[in-house]
Parts: sequence; structure tokens; C-alpha cells
Amino acid sequence: MRFADIGLSDELLRALSEAGYDEPTPIQAAAIPQVQMMRDIIAIAQTGTGKTASFVLPMIDVLANGRARARMPRSLILEPTRELAAQVAENFEKYGKYHKLSMALLIGGVQMGDQVKALEKGVDVLIATPGRLMDLFERGKILLTGCEMLVIDEADRMLDMGFIPDIEHICTKLPATRQTLLFSATMPPPIKKLADKFLSNPKYIEVARPATANVNIEQFLVNVSPMKKRDVLRDLLRTENVSNAIIFCNRKTTVRELNTSLQRHGLRSGEIHGDIDQASRQKQLEAFKNGDINLLVASDVAARGLDVKGVSHVFNFDAPWHPDDYIHRIGRTGRAGAKGKAFTFVTKADEEAIESIEKLIGNKIERLGQIEAPADGEERTPVKRGRKAPASKAKEPLPAERSAETEAPEPKAVRAKAAAKPAREKSAPKTETVKPDQSSGAVVSGDDGWNGPMPGFLSVGFDT
Repeated sequence: MRFADIGLSDELLRALSEAGYDEPTPIQAAAIPQVQMMRDIIAIAQTGTGKTASFVLPMIDVLANGRARARMPRSLILEPTRELAAQVAENFEKYGKYHKLSMALLIGGVQMGDQVKALEKGVDVLIATPGRLMDLFERGKILLTGCEMLVIDEADRMLDMGFIPDIEHICTKLPATRQTLLFSATMPPPIKKLADKFLSNPKYIEVARPATANVNIEQFLVNVSPMKKRDVLRDLLRTENVSNAIIFCNRKTTVRELNTSLQRHGLRSGEIHGDIDQASRQKQLEAFKNGDINLLVASDVAARGLDVKGVSHVFNFDAPWHPDDYIHRIGRTGRAGAKGKAFTFVTKADEEAIESIEKLIGNKIERLGQIEAPADGEERTPVKRGRKAPASKAKEPLPAERSAETEAPEPKAVRAKAAAKPAREKSAPKTETVKPDQSSGAVVSGDDGWNGPMPGFLSVGFDT
């Protein structure tokens, strides 16, 4: 089947051809005709299957006729994160280049002024995150009574992020007679309840079993001790023919520290997490897409919807806490029919999480043995904690020669033990006879401190 066979306009077909697309993916082939027939749909598809275009393309044709009014968008697309919203906006610009549809992007982290101005002019397509949309709605800057079409994208992610109450509130402000499209990778009970409440006789479309990993992705578990993670990662980056990769961490602090470590070892890396403002996040994403950097260290803010062409590898530096996040993380590679590889680092503390992941995907992941990769291919001298290095005139090692042990902070208990250890390793103190001073009764030790007679003013009140 080709796009020309599913009834898209000539303008859309021209834009698709220029973008290099001729054949729809399964989710696109199934969803686009249903959207064109103005039916509500529930679409379940794993990440990386092209579901964004499955609602963007028919929406462009559906909205081609009509006129937008000030502060009254004709359609609304809800996205859980800024990155996803920005990506959908890029899709509209790319595929709608030969249409005259207006669009506005409402996301947090940027000034409201330009967004309000765009709304005042009237927009055909409004792409928003729930928080910023609710903010502007409560300020009276936007009316939803003219919205003809609603898209709830990444619904299960919305659930994870606590947005379901906001979505329910938004739905009550929309016209009862509208078309609603719900897209999700999984269908947990709260999402099913949401669909039953706000969709009318929806067409159910499922192109893959929920929570299955892309078959184009080779998956591996890497047994590794926590202190060797950075060494093993650098070794895999050298030996796996990595063209570009996304490296996922569970915590923002880990993202920052790992990115600093990779840059110190001469690697072209950047970082993205929730503490970075929107302009900086967008700059990092553009640098990654353009090839200025080839490694992107990220928290789960980038796990869903981040569509970068040709990502060869995904590394889970930390095993994800939630099994669903594993599916979405590794889904950043192996997209649009390409092959990809995903490596997940596993410590003893991660075994329960890995069991949950394997239970979710329905099969065992190939497990590599314990890897103790030397830093940058060099033999490492064991580091003895708590001892000072002997004085020498040897040149300080370059940053690339340092091992993970010197980069990672030690637990407080280890530091306390190490701090106390040098005191025990000092040479034995001088042997001296401790005797009382005959004139004042003061004890004289011959060691550090006052060893003279007790001053008279200190002895007042003491029985000498």
C-alpha cells in the first residue's frame, strides 16, 4: 500500500514525497482512513511505529477547509512533555508546508507573550502540554468551545505523570460533538476508563501487542559492578561501532555527572533533563540531531516521543525503575525499520527490576557476563581507599587515564573510615616518661601542647 492509495490530498502527497516517504506504516494505514471518516479512535502502538503521522496527516486534510477565530483553536493536541509537543509541531510544519494552516505551541519553560499573541490571531492547530494549557485557560486567554478535534497522545505517559485529572477537566470544556483520537503504547485500566468516558463509539486499532519491544532492536543485559559502570560504558562506546546513542539515567544528578565524565574523556556528549530550561534543552536536541554531539545523556524526560533519525544504540546506564519505561527508552533506536542495539547495565540491586521487565516483554533478554573493562584500554592499578598516595615526581595522569573510582563520590561511611585510617597508620609516637612538674604539679608530656608550669591565674580555686 502507498500513501496515494489512502485518499490523502495532492499537497500532502507532495510533502510526503519530498520527506522521503511513500508507504505508510501499519498504524498509519489503519488509523488514517478512520480519522478521515471522522470517527473516534483508540490506537495502541509501540513507540517508533510512526503514530504521530497517523494523526497529523489526516488532521491537515480535515482542517484544510475552515477559518480560525481569535482565541478559539479548531483542534487541540495534548502531549505529556515539551519535547513531544515540539516534535509534533515539527511534523505539522513538514507535512503541512503546502497548506495554509496556522499553528501554536503552548509549552512551559518559555515566555507566554508570544503564545498569547498567536492565540489572538486564531489558530487551526493548538499543540499543548496540559499544565500550560490550563494556565492560559484560567487566565481567560483561550476558549475551547470551537475545538472540533481532540488528540490525546501518549495517554499512558500522561497517566504516569499525573495529568489524567487535568485531561478530564479539559475534556469537560470542549464541545460534546467533537472527534477524539487517543493514542497510547499500553492500555492500563485508568486509560480505558478515560476512553469510555470521553470517546463515542471508538474504533479500536492495535498494531502490536501492548508493551512488546521492537523486533529490530537487539537487547542485552550487562552485569557490572556499580563502581565500574563508567569504565564499561566507555569500553562499549569504543567497541560497538556507535554512530550516535542516547544514554538513560534514572536521576538528574547522574545525568550531569556522567555527561561531565564523558566530556572529560574527550567524547562529544550533551545532556537533557528536567532542570534544564526549554531553550537549552532544544539546543542540546538540535546539536544531537545535527551531529555536533553524538551522545545524549538523558533522564526519562526524553524516553518517549524523541524521534531522532538513525540512533544506533541506547544504553540504560541505570536500569529503569518502571518496566514500561524500558520499552520506551529502547524504542529510541530501531525506528522506521532500521536496526538498533540496546544495552542495560545490571547490578545486584537491579535484579528485581529486570525480572519485571522480562515478565512484561514476555521473554528473557540475552545476558552478558560480568564485565570489568579497564579504563581506555589500560591496566588499572588498584586504588587503595583512605591512604595518601606516596610522594613522587610522576606526572599527574591525564583525565582520560582516570578510572571511575576517582570520579564517583564514596558513601559517607567509607569516607569516614578512610579519614580515620591514616591516623592509625602513623608511626609509633616517641616513647617518653610522663612525669609531674615539681614546681606546679602540671603534667609534662613532651608532646604537642603546653608543657610548662600551670599559670598562676589558672590555678586559682584549685587545691595544690
